[in-house]
Amino acid sequence: MRNKIFTFFIILFCANTIIFAQQEAQFSQFMFNTMALNPGYAGSNGAICLNTFFRQQWAGFKDPDGSSTAPQTILFTIDAPVKFLHGGLGAVISSDKAGFEKNTLFRLAYAYRVNLGSGFLGIGVEAAFDDKKIDFAKFRTSAVDASGNQLSPETDAVIAAGLAKGGEFYTDFAFGAYYNIPGKFYAGISALNLTEPKNYAWKAIDATSPVQSGFGYALKRTYFITGGYEYVFPSNPSFELDPSVLVKTDFVTAQYDIAALLKYENRFWGGLSYRVQDAVTIMAGLNWNNFKFGYSYDITTSKLGGAGKSNGSHELFLRYCFKIEIPHPVKSYKNTRYL
Repeated sequence: MRNKIFTFFIILFCANTIIFAQQEAQFSQFMFNTMALNPGYAGSNGAICLNTFFRQQWAGFKDPDGSSTAPQTILFTIDAPVKFLHGGLGAVISSDKAGFEKNTLFRLAYAYRVNLGSGFLGIGVEAAFDDKKIDFAKFRTSAVDASGNQLSPETDAVIAAGLAKGGEFYTDFAFGAYYNIPGKFYAGISALNLTEPKNYAWKAIDATSPVQSGFGYALKRTYFITGGYEYVFPSNPSFELDPSVLVKTDFVTAQYDIAALLKYENRFWGGLSYRVQDAVTIMAGLNWNNFKFGYSYDITTSKLGGAGKSNGSHELFLRYCFKIEIPHPVKSYKNTRYL
C-alpha cells in the first residue's frame, strides 16, 4: 500500500490493502467467558447466567494526533438451559473498537446436550450478525503537493474508496462442541466465522491506468480450543487449583494462553496467565451470593510494551446466575364424607 496509515497498521495488523484485523476480541479471563467462544456452552451452568466484560487493551496507546487507538471491548452474554429443547440457548452482544475500526456484533446460539460418561456434551450452532465500520476520515497519508504540504485523506484513492463505501453488515455462522464433567474437567472446540465473509471495494488509480487500488474486509475463520481442570487439595479441601488453556488459531498464526487460578473455599481466587510472546496476566476475583466478580491486569511483554507505547491492559467482568423455580401445583382431594 502506498500510504502510511501509521498506528492503524500496528493495531489491526494489516497486509497490503486487505484488512486482516485482530478480528476476535481478546480476553485474559477466558475461563469465565466460554459463552463468547463456544456456542456448545449455552445452558451448561444449569441456570440463567448474565455475564458482562469490559476490556481496555494496551492502555495509553495513541496515534500521532494524540487520539487513543487502543482496542476496547464491551461484551454481554446470557445463556440458560431450556428443557423442552433438550439443551440451552445463549446470546452474545459486543462492541469492539480497535484503532479506527468498530464492530458491533450480535450472536444467537443453541446447544443440544446429551449425557456422555460421567459428564455431558453440548453441540452448538450459532448465527452471527456483524456491523463493521472504519473511520477513514482519521487516516493520514504521506502524499504531498508541489509545495510540500500534506494532502488530505480524500485525495488518496484507497481512503477515498473507504469514505465512499462506509460500513458493512455481515451474516455468519459458528459451531462448537463443549464437554463438561461438573466440578472436575471441561474441554471445548469451536469455529467462528465459518463462511469467512468478505467484501472488497476497488477503484482505478486513474482513468488511463488498469491498476486498481482499494480496501477490503475479510473475516477469517477462527478456531478455539479450550480446556480446564479443577483439582481440590486432598490435605486441605478449602483450596482448589484450576489450570486452564486457550488456543486460538486460523491455521496461519496461533495464540496460546496458559492460566492457573488458586481458589479458597470457592469464594476468593487469584492467579496468573501467560499469553505466549504477548503478556503476563495477574488475576483476582471473588464470589458473593449469586455474583462473581473478577479483575485482571496484563503486563505487556511484547515489543509493544518495550517501546513504551502500552501501559498494559485492564479487564473487568461481572457475572450473575439465578434459577427460576416453577412451583408444582398441590393436589388436593375431598373426602365425600364431609361434603
